[in-house]
Amino acid sequence: MVISAVASRRHVIADDLRAQISTGRFKAGDRLPSEAQLAARYTVSTPTLRSALALLQAEGLVEKVHGKGNFVRLPLRTIKYIGGGLTPPTPALQISIRATKIRARGHLSTLLRVPAGSPLTEFHCLSHDDTSPHSLARVYIPRDLAPAVIPDESTWPATMATPLAEIEERLCARLPTPVEAATLRISPTLAVLAVTRVATDTAGRVVEAALLALPGDRAEAVFATHYTADNRRVER
Repeated sequence: MVISAVASRRHVIADDLRAQISTGRFKAGDRLPSEAQLAARYTVSTPTLRSALALLQAEGLVEKVHGKGNFVRLPLRTIKYIGGGLTPPTPALQISIRATKIRARGHLSTLLRVPAGSPLTEFHCLSHDDTSPHSLARVYIPRDLAPAVIPDESTWPATMATPLAEIEERLCARLPTPVEAATLRISPTLAVLAVTRVATDTAGRVVEAALLALPGDRAEAVFATHYTADNRRVER
């Protein structure tokens, strides 16, 4: 009975805040009152209040920014993943890139088809606009093929030094890892579109493996099949 009452109370709070957002009482970009203020206003405990906010966060109405509070989310920009190639960045977004030298371990050895301990360069790429992150990509390149200088957003993705023969992509929907949820500032209950992309050159060497995570409430994947004159399919 107590559990049921708490669950009911969080839905009542979420409904009230949702109504205030939909009627314009709280506008996109507005900071909501602090959790302590809201808990006092609704005469509930902080955990119950946070549970109500979590419902709105999962719906994409509210975004929690660490150290700053809860904000009414701005209209979401659709993220379009175009299959069959190295997707160029959206012009209106910025990309923050961080490079780290690592060694291949576990699944990275398998993806890149290299022995454990092989030197790699990891590029941690976060696309974002002025207010919120949009997508996360971790790109792994054998150290001898990685660019000597970290590319900036105007030159990313970096041009491969060797011609590509094939790009294999695997897509799935899953819950985000704790790091992905924190980096993308999304609810841990919101599914992400996860893309694993492996690029191979004409010699059969894997020259890039990329792991992408796109929030499921704004992502779409686009694939096209083109036919040649003799009716052969060319996948893109």
